[in-house]
Amino acid sequence: MIAKGGKSIYGASVGILMLDARFPRIPGDMGNATTWPFPVLYRIVRNASPDRVVRHKAEGMLGAFIDAARDLIKDGVDGITTNCGFLSLFQEELAEAVPVPVATSSLMQVDMVNRILPARQRAGILTISASTLTDAHLKHAQVPDGTPIGTTEGGREFTDAILGNKLELDIEKARADNVEAARALQAANPDLGAIVLECTNMCPYAADIQQATGLPVFSVVTFINWFQAGLVPPRF
Repeated sequence: MIAKGGKSIYGASVGILMLDARFPRIPGDMGNATTWPFPVLYRIVRNASPDRVVRHKAEGMLGAFIDAARDLIKDGVDGITTNCGFLSLFQEELAEAVPVPVATSSLMQVDMVNRILPARQRAGILTISASTLTDAHLKHAQVPDGTPIGTTEGGREFTDAILGNKLELDIEKARADNVEAARALQAANPDLGAIVLECTNMCPYAADIQQATGLPVFSVVTFINWFQAGLVPPRF
């Protein structure tokens, strides 16, 4: 057998483009490496703060994200993702700029989830910031028109701590914000059959949301586990 080179690092198929943030990344969060059952490579995109990306459409940041994605590919990854659902805005540009598969946003799951639900049910979105989740974000992720949207905005902790990039996070208050927002989304939409978490920082609370609503919950963790399984199929 002859081994061939070409990569700087081997065994990490997924490269994650990270926002420039300092808030705590607890287990389950995309930015906590223990979340993943496989190795990943991270690259921080400097000056891409949560506020700039979520509330200001990552204006002026596309080139920095493309450069970071290319660096990850040079290091050896086989696919690129990001740690913010609002980066769906860059899906087409990133996919055109790099030679590997790109999955920018958990929102890309919504249409697929709709296809697996029982008749007359549909998926809804839970987002960190409904006030800045625009039609453009949804269109770039191919989210169907009229998809129900719930949000943690107005809660006690989660949105404020993450978008404010605070150094402390009250986990139980953040958990309560997510559960209460999911319940409100469900109450307002009797046809809700599943919830897709837009925000990658919501993943630690996915099980709590599922238990509270009784609905399937899809997140960036479910999405990237699926994504990675295609990049590196299991051997039997």
